[in-house]
Amino acid sequence: MTPAVQWLLALNIGVVFLQLTLFTPEVLLGALALDPGAFPGRLWTLVSYMFVHAGLWHLSMNMLTLWMFGPRVENAWSTRSFTNFYLWCGLGGAIAHLMFGGGAGLVGASGAVSGVLLAYALRWPDEQVFLFGVIPMKSRWLIVWMIVINLAIGMSESTRIGWVAHLGGIAFGWLFLQASSLGGLARVRGLVSPLPEESEEMPRAVPRGRAPMRDRPREMDEVVARSNAVVLRETRAVQQLPRKETAKEHAARVNLVLDKISRQGMASLTSDELRLLEDMSKKLRDV
Repeated sequence: MTPAVQWLLALNIGVVFLQLTLFTPEVLLGALALDPGAFPGRLWTLVSYMFVHAGLWHLSMNMLTLWMFGPRVENAWSTRSFTNFYLWCGLGGAIAHLMFGGGAGLVGASGAVSGVLLAYALRWPDEQVFLFGVIPMKSRWLIVWMIVINLAIGMSESTRIGWVAHLGGIAFGWLFLQASSLGGLARVRGLVSPLPEESEEMPRAVPRGRAPMRDRPREMDEVVARSNAVVLRETRAVQQLPRKETAKEHAARVNLVLDKISRQGMASLTSDELRLLEDMSKKLRDV
């Protein structure tokens, strides 16, 4: 299991354990739940609400979803990027609840987990998953189903509260992916990888369509001999020049930089790597 997912599971389960043992549920709910009536006096509840749940069933569903889909997303990005994304989606759920959820309190990691599901579906849209553990479908249709159900149930006044947070997490997750480098890596790779390979073959001195040299007049042989002498004198100087990087090698270097961004972020790049990305972006704009 990946580090961020492991810590998130431990925190969520630990809080519920405290609810059931050392404290009464009302104590932790009162301290950590997002209460629109007390906002903005309790700013910490924008984050703390996603670590407290209404019961074991609520906790189990969210943590099962995080355990199923979170590790692969974290492995594809980095622990830091995944953690930031998770908290950002949870914040989106809180903001959506404050705007459209009415006056009731909000608890649970549903908004953050919904964002993780979106990231999974966008990264692996054709991956087969199982709805309710039994109904096979592609991950892209799972997220569509979630949005439709959330919109349908969210229209009901009696159940609108929690489902609005789900939609907020999905919306903020989409914005995060569009604005960050994580959402653009696949698009950049798609533009870099198909670049045609340059031919390694040296240019021919005589076009293929012309007659062989032996069929030409004697004076032409003298011209060719003098040309060959000039070429031989300049061969060493030409060989001293650095070999031009092929398109395939250039694309491989760009991919290595993109992998480094996905693992460690933009701050980890060297000046040469930043210059390489700038050159690549100029080429893409000229396409």
